[in-house]
Amino acid sequence: MANYFSSNFKLGILGGGQLGKMLLYNTRKFDIYTSVLDSSNEAPCKIASNEFHLGDLMDYDAVYNFGKQVDVLTIEIENVNVDALEALEKKGIKVYPASKTLRRIQNKAKQKLFYVDNDIPTSGFSRFAYLSEIEDAIENGGLEFPFVWKAAQFGYDGNGVKVVRKLSDLEGLPKGECIAENLIPFKNELAVIVARSVSGETKTYPVVEMEFHPEANQVEYVICPARISDEVAKKAKEVALKASKAFNHVGLLAVEMFQTKEDEILVNEVAPRPHNSGHQTIEASYTSQFEQHIRAILDLPLGRTDSKVGGVMVNLVGAEGHTGNVVYENIENIMKMDGVTPHIYGKKQTRPFRKMGHVTIVNENLNEARRVAEEVKKSIKVISE
Repeated sequence: MANYFSSNFKLGILGGGQLGKMLLYNTRKFDIYTSVLDSSNEAPCKIASNEFHLGDLMDYDAVYNFGKQVDVLTIEIENVNVDALEALEKKGIKVYPASKTLRRIQNKAKQKLFYVDNDIPTSGFSRFAYLSEIEDAIENGGLEFPFVWKAAQFGYDGNGVKVVRKLSDLEGLPKGECIAENLIPFKNELAVIVARSVSGETKTYPVVEMEFHPEANQVEYVICPARISDEVAKKAKEVALKASKAFNHVGLLAVEMFQTKEDEILVNEVAPRPHNSGHQTIEASYTSQFEQHIRAILDLPLGRTDSKVGGVMVNLVGAEGHTGNVVYENIENIMKMDGVTPHIYGKKQTRPFRKMGHVTIVNENLNEARRVAEEVKKSIKVISE
């Protein structure tokens, strides 16, 4: 096995946001040398990496020139130049997840077609090259309200997704390639993170349940374990493992799913990296998702994935009406509460709905953790000076 620890080995990370910062908690723990590429000089990763490089992740030369200086290259965001990754793989650089995996996942239309081709259950959908084609399809009776519009590329954190109930809802949306998905009346939104190492060792984390903010279309709470029957949990894990096997990814694959009224499990979408639905693993699990990602891409033995304790995660997002230098109002009040740990991402500027941090609440009693989570949500405010 290669010597990764206190050695000349260099791990490259594309993206310098909060997911990268939390990966770096673990590279520092293990003394693995890291190099990070991001387009912002204010990126959260800047202070914790060994080397920080400025560059556009969608720029071929920036990604290629950065990648050829490292031994293993990974991502903390999907929107990166895949052609550059492919060229790096040909040069012998290890890239995880592979360019082939990323190509399938980066484009939502390709991702959905991949599910159909691999017999992975997902909601019905239509694919459109231009937004205007949706209007034609509605007029010709080929598409009915309501449906979910999704931009094929570059959506994140609820951006690039909209429930369309009438024609005017399409106004102001990006004009390019998109999909229209059937709106599923679901009981729960669930997620399972699958870890898969280079040599194919695979482990799943417990199924989590996600509660969404009604307006922002962002996750407000992640609850682990999900409050579902063993039977539904088993089905969710099986579907996640099937998706993992089809993508043949290395690292983490977060599989977001709907539990329908009839207890069917449908894959919504996947992310081949650490994910919002796994933040509670830092405090609640034997092995955090971030440590697990590093173990997987370096082909180290995978760690235990079960939880030590029930966990609920609350996202801290910028309050509406506040843009500017950030202030975490009442943070000391939530720190008085038992089992509450804030994680502040290091973004100096807040704006409405920007992800600024998260708070984990752990408790042997999941209902109590969920109650405290609500108290945390009400108490702390992410505002500007």
